[in-house]
Amino acid sequence: MERAYALWRAFQDKVLAHVAALLLLGCTLLALLEVVRRYAFGHSFEWQQDAVTFFILSGVFLFFGVSQRHGSHLSVELFVSMLPGMGPRAARLAEVLAIVTLSISFLFLVAVVWWGIPEVRDSLRYATRTESLGFPLWPFLATLLAGFAFMAITMVFQIYRSVQKLRGIDALAEPADRDAPLH
Repeated sequence: MERAYALWRAFQDKVLAHVAALLLLGCTLLALLEVVRRYAFGHSFEWQQDAVTFFILSGVFLFFGVSQRHGSHLSVELFVSMLPGMGPRAARLAEVLAIVTLSISFLFLVAVVWWGIPEVRDSLRYATRTESLGFPLWPFLATLLAGFAFMAITMVFQIYRSVQKLRGIDALAEPADRDAPLH
């Protein structure tokens, strides 16, 4: 499992993070270009706003799993974070609650991906397009599902780590080097 987790971390850090960053950089540059075109020359591409919106969203979607791995997403942990200070039993309860929460979240993401696949197929079959009609919608929907799937895979590793921690085994530790790119 350690090797699989190392490969997953490498894929996230070397592929997903960079693809997401390039999408965000490209969209930022396109948005700036369009500001100049619109206000300096009075012309703009009809599809530009859709391109910026959907490609930025795609970059964010691809980064879901990386954010989950680093815990840099929104989470409400006030109750669970107070438990470890209340004694060893409460600390153990916090660990169990973390596993339950991750498991429910994992099942939710699997369900979303499972039921989202027909939506992507329908979008492809019926040639659904963005509002400007400049882009087919299915690639963005597929990217959303891929982002959720990547997040679910990350959760599998987190559940495994949490179960091992509950058993008193230190597993799947993050590298000490937090100077990884894009974090």
